[in-house]
This record gives sequence, structure tokens and C-alpha cells, in this order.
Amino acid sequence: MKVLVVGSGGREHAIVWKLSRSSRVDKIYCAPGNGGISELAECLDIGVLDTESIIKACKDKNIDLVVVAPDDPLAMGMVNELTKAGIRAFGPTREAALIESSKSFSKSLMKKYGIPTAGFETFDDVNKAMEYIRTQKYPLVVKADGLALGKGVIICNSEEEAREAVITIMERKKFGDAGKVIVIEEFLTGQEVSILSFTDGKTIVPMVSAQDHKRVFDGDKGPNTGGMGAFSPSSVYTEKMAEICMNRIFRPTIEAMNKEGRTFKGVLYFGLIITEDGPRVLEYNARFGDPETQVVLPRLKNDLLDIIEAVIDERLDEIKIEWDDSACLCVIMASEGYPQEYRKGLKITGLDSVEDDIIVFHAGTKKAGNEYFTNGGRVLGVTALGKSLKEARDKAYNAVSRIHFEGAHYRRDIGKF
Repeated sequence: MKVLVVGSGGREHAIVWKLSRSSRVDKIYCAPGNGGISELAECLDIGVLDTESIIKACKDKNIDLVVVAPDDPLAMGMVNELTKAGIRAFGPTREAALIESSKSFSKSLMKKYGIPTAGFETFDDVNKAMEYIRTQKYPLVVKADGLALGKGVIICNSEEEAREAVITIMERKKFGDAGKVIVIEEFLTGQEVSILSFTDGKTIVPMVSAQDHKRVFDGDKGPNTGGMGAFSPSSVYTEKMAEICMNRIFRPTIEAMNKEGRTFKGVLYFGLIITEDGPRVLEYNARFGDPETQVVLPRLKNDLLDIIEAVIDERLDEIKIEWDDSACLCVIMASEGYPQEYRKGLKITGLDSVEDDIIVFHAGTKKAGNEYFTNGGRVLGVTALGKSLKEARDKAYNAVSRIHFEGAHYRRDIGKF
């Protein structure tokens, strides 16, 4: 079978890597891919939003299946268009992807169907938002309604910070049109947990738990990023907690989407926070998370292609999904300056010196000849499995110490709380 993966980051490298281990996959393409992905797949020079060219490539190359991984093409309806063109596609439709592409929609959905989340209000008027924040307790969270590369969330410790956040998002348009509408919600205290799940719209199967580190600096300091590292499993996500989440959050969400006429098929990501009063939903993502995918897929025992096809064909209940008992940890090596301005084109060395059991997922890289160069903010995801989280962490950081590029930045506390 020929498979095309749409995307160019570490998440896509992890998906390509897992698919490459399937005996049923004969050829993998990736659009546009990156330096590391090019070792496993034929990279096509097609942007992630160029649906027309992706459909043409599928027909020209007789591609059997497309995995649409990033949020933007899902939100714009790439799966709808591929399906209309007679091409099998994995991922939610435009209508279902709204659960991620509009925070005001997802918050309203949770409120309507009694799914536990933080208290909130939505605003499309700056003055009304300013009036609201004067009456609130702090900390407070201000979010851009639309997609903002995982960076559209600002935690505000004072009214002054909240006012600045509103101005930054709505007037200065830091996140573009994503900030036309904002969500202001209460700040919840607890540990955050990421639960990715496979669902065919009828059956939902949660994957193993993960936790990521969003802030750029050690000790959860500095601005939010797309993620500086992750680990699996989470110690706070117990079997009892998993049962509570299934009954109060996971199944109710799938049922709610069905009732709204937005049946969700693909990977639904639940961003949870475990509070003293139980789990609450912080956000939904309509796809594999990044960097959570890099620590979840290495633990998956099944052939990923089997699961993908079962989801598309709505027979997920026929698949028994199994997981490795190992712990897994990923350290993101980022460019100096990320998530703000950063340089590209810096030579990466030491990749050939890491141990064979280390998986280095490429995110922002390009390949020239036999050499790799930086080509993005998050550059590499250095990933290790271990019998314990400590063993996985030690192995990952040992590998990180062998890889070099000018100004390389990474957190030194991944997996520590």
C-alpha cells in the first residue's frame, strides 16, 4: 500500500516512522516532509494547505491513503476534499475539526453537554472584554479563539497583564484572524495530562497517557511554545482516573459531536488538568499532539495502518490495541530564540553518534547531501524508551549531549515535576 502523510514536523516524522514498520506499507510519501523524514519517505514539495496539488499527487502516484496530520489543513477541510475525490483519508472533516479550530465552539459544546471544563466567557469586542477582566480573580487565562500553533494561550497574573493580553491578541493581532474572538477563562490548578485517542465516531480507544512541557525554560518559565518535551506514562493518570475520564469526558464528547452532526473520526486529543475536584478539559485537538505523539507511538505494539483503516471503516471495535510497558521520554532541541525570532541553516552534527536504541525525530530540519541543517524553531525530538521514566530520561539526555548545532536550546527538566 502507498501512503501519503501530510505535514513536516516531529509529529509527522513519528507517524512516518511508525508506518514504515508496517509490513503492509510498500511506499511512504510525505508533503512536504523534512530532512529526517526523507530517510524513510519520498518528500513531495507540496505545502500542507495545497489540497489541489495533494489530490493530483495521489492520482499521479496511485496513493491509496492520506494521513492528514496538522491542524490547519484539517480545519480547512482537506479530508472533505480528499474523500470527495475518491481518496481514502484519515482525519476529521472540517465540521468535526471545529472542536479544535474554534475554542468558543468547543467551550460552548462542553457547557451544553455538561463536560467538565473551566468557567469561561467569549468576546468579540475589546471594550466588553476589558469590562469583564476588571471583575475577575487572578490568575486568569486569555485564549485566541482560532488556531495559533499552540501559542495562543496567555496566563495572566494581574488585571494589567490581562489587559495587555487582550490588546495583544485582538488589537495587535499577534495571532492574526485567530484572535478576532477570544475566550477568557478561570485558571485551574493541577497537573496537565494529554490523552490522545483513536475514534471512529462510535468507539473511542484512549492511547497511553502523556505529559508535555509547554513553557520554553526550565521550571515552566517563559512563554508558551508548541512543546519542549514530553513523557509517557503520567503518574497522575491512574486507572481510576482513566475510568472517570471515559465516563465523564471521552464518551460524552463523542456523543456530543454526533448529536451536533459533527461525527468525529480520527485522533481526538484531550488536554486535561487533574484538579482537586477531578479532571477538567483544557482543550481539544483534532489530531495527534506534538510532541506527545513522539512518546506515545513508540509504545504502540499494533500496526498503525491497521488502526487507521479500522477508524476510516468504522470498525475500531474489532481492533485490540496493545501497548508496551516501557516509559518513553522526548527532549526537544530548539533553535536559539524560539518561540520568538531564530536563525535557520545551522549545521547539525553528532546525529550519527547516538545509540541505536535512541529515536531522533526531526522537526525543523533540511538535508543537503549527507548533512542536516536547522530549518525551524523546534529542530529535533530526541526520544528514548526505558524500563522506568528515569532510565528513559537518562538515555535521552545522554543522546542530547552528543548532538550539536549553534545556539541549541533545550530544557533540562523534562519528566520532572
